[in-house]
This record gives sequence, structure tokens and C-alpha cells, in this order.
Amino acid sequence: MKGSVAYRSIQKRGLHIGLLPEMAAAVNPTTPITLDHDLGVLPEAGRRLTVAQYADHVDDLAARLWAAGVRTDEHVVIYKTANADHWMLAAAVSRIGAVVVNLSPALDAKTVGVLLERVGRPTLLSDGAKLDVLADVPLADLTRRVITSAGEREGAVALTDLAGAPRVKPVVRPIDEAAVITHTSGTTGIPKLVVHTPRTQGIRLLPQWRLLSLMRKKETVAINVPFVHSRMVAAMSLALLKEYPVLLMRETAPAEVAEQFVKHRPAFIEALPNSLMEWEELAEDPRAPFGSVKVFSSTFDAIHPGTMSRLLNASDRRGALFFQIYGQSEVGPAVGRAYFRHSAHKANGRCVGWAMPGGAAKVRVVSRDGNPPSETNPGSIEVAWDGIAKTYYGEQDRYDTNRDGQWWRTGDVGYRTRFGCLHMLDREVDMIPGVKSSLEIEDVLLSRLPELTELVVVQGPKSEPVPVICTVDDKPLDLNRWRASAAVFPQLADPVQIPQAELPRTATLKVQRLALARRFEEQLQAQA
Repeated sequence: MKGSVAYRSIQKRGLHIGLLPEMAAAVNPTTPITLDHDLGVLPEAGRRLTVAQYADHVDDLAARLWAAGVRTDEHVVIYKTANADHWMLAAAVSRIGAVVVNLSPALDAKTVGVLLERVGRPTLLSDGAKLDVLADVPLADLTRRVITSAGEREGAVALTDLAGAPRVKPVVRPIDEAAVITHTSGTTGIPKLVVHTPRTQGIRLLPQWRLLSLMRKKETVAINVPFVHSRMVAAMSLALLKEYPVLLMRETAPAEVAEQFVKHRPAFIEALPNSLMEWEELAEDPRAPFGSVKVFSSTFDAIHPGTMSRLLNASDRRGALFFQIYGQSEVGPAVGRAYFRHSAHKANGRCVGWAMPGGAAKVRVVSRDGNPPSETNPGSIEVAWDGIAKTYYGEQDRYDTNRDGQWWRTGDVGYRTRFGCLHMLDREVDMIPGVKSSLEIEDVLLSRLPELTELVVVQGPKSEPVPVICTVDDKPLDLNRWRASAAVFPQLADPVQIPQAELPRTATLKVQRLALARRFEEQLQAQA
């Protein structure tokens, strides 16, 4: 089977992650998958697998889950320590026709309890470390059974005890029924459970299949995104079907990332914007860990032009580019834009791109007040295509409030330029009176002050825009440098510096802006 044949099959029948490793092995059984850590569920497997071995492990784990009592149409919540085995276990759950519910290991016990209740007594697949986190959650009442992927726990079924279970025939879920459930970032409260079907997952591969076609050789793709995220489904599917060697990473510390990049020399890097910001310092590493990179890609959030420029200038590849995709869990990739070495530093960070060719998503900006959307009067950004998620599990009414026929309201505000570029200015819930775009302020000041590692503008107790800043090694901010750089934004309040470690973040490292704003409100009340 060729990759293009497998891809056409997915477009016709949908993407079933339980079948994907087997399909990829049929394309090329020797495609290597390298890990930067040991698998929790199969530590003896080592850190270097072929896709054929990977597919066999998924089939083995599917058999063990069946032996543990999991059946077709059940919901299986996976909440475990961050590890590449999460995606392997998700594929195994899918392979027996059960519905995967991926929960981030960053979620706290209270949130997990709420989501378990929302799903309705699912099977919980976890490990010892995370079961300790859930010690005060009434799992006996909230789950049908508990299965451990590593270690043993009283009252739970251990997958290690089921090694050698008879293999079972794979089950293909209906193309428009729930197959994988992920969750939103939770920046505004309890995350929403986003339902993906085989059809919506398959359609989302379309624009990205063409992006990977830019790589003519079978060079290494480094993937460093949360294993629980819907983006992991697309990233793994595309790389394996294209027969690209995969470096599947968990570690994000710059020193460890540099070691991996120097050793494996990836040509394509997929990572979170905040991870890429953290890795900027590697641009100065004499070993040139980014020297081999042809394409940098990020999809989770807009990224600052200064970061893109620094990374691109650290590549030795001719024509190196940074491809940014704007989207969200509910809609997948909506628009995209390529940035190049000679111009990235001059880019407008609010310009997130144009609709991608070949049957990809349609985007429009709708007025919020009856007047035409513009730079000074941003409208609501909406997306339409068949890749939109089917629903929010257990919250259909909440889903319906964002849906207008074929159009999905993203919750972001922006405008289109006369050339058709979509400019995303802010999340609607994060808008601050008198501020055109908090994100634009952050772009500008981060580019002017390299000592900053993070800058987030949030609404203060009196509706004033408060810049919250973090610095390299948490060193004190030079207020004179700040005032000189921030003079173009006179509406800003004085900056508030906090240690980087105190920034509240989501599972995809987005800063929880509302949580920061609440902190200021609580401090004001405490002083009253």
C-alpha cells in the first residue's frame, strides 16, 4: 500500500486511529519511531521502534483491554502520566471500537471528577501516579472499572497481568459517530469535551497533507505536542502515512531538546508556541540544533514574530519556513501562513493567514454591532467546513450556541484585510476597554525587550490593561528600558513582574488570562 492510497482511503472512510498504525505498517513497515523516554506501559519495548512493531504493540494492548472487559461503544477515559504510550493506548481503545476520551495529565483531581461524571461511568485507564492524584475522587461511583497501564492498584485491573491475551478482530466505528473525545484548554473554567468522528478527523488531514509535501526527502519529523491533544492525531497520522521517521518527544527543557535535535537532526518540527519561545536560546548553541530544520510548524496559538525570526535564522536550510496554522480543537486547521527568514521579523503577528487551498475550511468575520468589521471594530471570527467537531459531549446546548448553520463561532475577534488576510486580535472574553489588541501589544514589546520570556496583558480591577511580565532567570525588570519601549502604549498600567513558574497555564501552555485577572481582583479585595 502506498501512502497516497491510504490517505485516499481515509478521506473516503474516515480516520480510525485504531487502524492507523496497521495502515502505516502496510505503507512501510520499517519507518522508524524514536522516543526520548521509555514507554510506561511497555518499558521493555525500548526507545526505537519500527512502525510494524508499533502496530503490533497497539494490537497487543487492544487484546489486553478486551480481556479486561472493555467492549465496543464504551467510553474509556485515559488520564495518566504524560508519556507517548498515551497515544498508543488511545489507538488500542479505538481498535476494539470503544470511544477514547483523552484527559490531560495537567488537569487537577476536581476537574477530572467533573469530567468523569459528565461522561457517565466510563472505564478509567490510568496509572499509579495519577490514581494517587485522584485519591479523594469517588472512582467507584464515577467509573465502571479502573485499569492501570503501569503498576498495580487494589480494585483495578493491571494491563501487565493480561500480557499474551488472545488478539481480537478490529472494530470500525461508524464514520459520523464519536470516535475520539478531547477537551478544550479550559482557560475560562471546566474544559469542554470535544467530540471528533472518523469523518472530522480525516478531513482535517487535507490541508496538512499538502504542507508535508514540501518535504521531498524522507527526513525526520520531530513532534513535541501534548499526547492527549487532537493535534497529535493529525501529526502522527500524517508523518507515518508519509513514511517520515518520527521523533516523538515528551521532554521540553531546552538542554534535553537540544540533545535530541543534535542527535536526530529533524527537518520538520511541530511544537507548542510557548515551547518554541523557551527554545529560542538554542539558536545560540554552537552545535546548531536547528541547523537541519526545513519547516517549523505550530498550530495552537499565534506566535510572536521575534520567535519565528530567531528560529529561522538558526536553520542552515535554504528556503526554511515557519508555517503557522490558526485553528482550535473544535474546528481544526482554519487558516495558515508561511513566514520566511528574510521577512519574519517584520511580520504582523496578528496576521494569522489565508484560507488553505483544496477543500479546506472557509472563514468569515461577522459584525458584532451592525457595523462592518474592521481593524478598529473587530468582528467575530467564524469557520465552516466538514472538519468541525460534532458536539460538546454532555453539553449540546452549549455547542448549539456557537453554531449558526454550517458556521462555527470561534470566540476570537478580528478582521480581514483587503488582501484577504485574517487578523486575529484577541479572544472575545479577553478584550479590554481602550485596547485594540492585547496580543499586538505583547508582540511589539516582546520583540523590543529580549530580557522578557513572557508578557501577558490582562484586565485589572479597574478595567485597566495590566502587563504581567516574566524575565530571563526571573531577574528584576529594568523599569527605564520598560518605560522607553512601552511609551507607544500609554494606556498600559505599570508592569507586574511574577516568577515564570507562577504563570497559570493550560495543558497546551497557554496562559490562563482570566485566572491572572482574578488574582488582581482578589488582591484588591484582600487590601480593602
